[in-house]
Amino acid sequence: MSLGDEHEASGGYGGTGQTRTRLPDTGADPYGPRRRSSSRSLVTVVGVVALLIAAIAFANRGGDDPSSPDDAGTKPETAATAPSGQRPVKSKSAAGIPSGFAQDQEGVESAAANYAVVLVSADILKPARRPEIVRQVFDAGRVSELERNLDQVYDKAFLDKVGLDQNGNAPKGSTYVSRTMPVGTKITEFGGSTATVEVWCTGVYGMTGESSENPVTSDWFTMTLQMRWTDGDWKVDSFSQKEGPAPVNGDNRVSTSDDISKAVEEFGGFTYAR
Repeated sequence: MSLGDEHEASGGYGGTGQTRTRLPDTGADPYGPRRRSSSRSLVTVVGVVALLIAAIAFANRGGDDPSSPDDAGTKPETAATAPSGQRPVKSKSAAGIPSGFAQDQEGVESAAANYAVVLVSADILKPARRPEIVRQVFDAGRVSELERNLDQVYDKAFLDKVGLDQNGNAPKGSTYVSRTMPVGTKITEFGGSTATVEVWCTGVYGMTGESSENPVTSDWFTMTLQMRWTDGDWKVDSFSQKEGPAPVNGDNRVSTSDDISKAVEEFGGFTYAR
């Protein structure tokens, strides 16, 4: 699920209309082997429509348009993600989100990667979990505004459209999947107490279940997070997202709905660090 293309004026949760969605052939198991298709259904577009719409409300950067070294026609310096011997995260908050990042470039990259994961997670759709996420991830000055905006975006009507109940839970026998995996991070601007970090991500998004009209699919996107050092930790001031870079799709056999559900339940996530 991506938050969408350079989403200043359009949006979507879980990939939005930009997500390539594989729809089942008539009469076939939606998770069984089938021919590839680039079709997009209205249900899928609506069903994966949240964070980008919400991102319109968040991304008030005051007209700032930070550019990366690529924009200037120069090749950016890169650094491999390698162990440094330093503990990357001191603790996790009550919300289960990593916290206690170091006030340096490695620390802000670690924070951005971990925050990208939670901002595009299934938990953000749960009314009971969302306030904890917003308060932990965002600068305190943005919290009240974001809580109001997200509550309006992820209302009951929206949850109905994506197949979730009013508590953000999937129907019995189904699992709503929204899991993001950072592939790499890049700092495009660093000022000690502020930074701009790009996080290249892939992820899996959709609803398991034999009758699902939005089967779990994959997506590639890049999130740009404006980070600020406040109260002894890195927090998000605003963020935006664009599609890709995306590799050529492989020829992997499509797994069954049960396989996807079990994988989500049995394989835990990671704490990301430089």
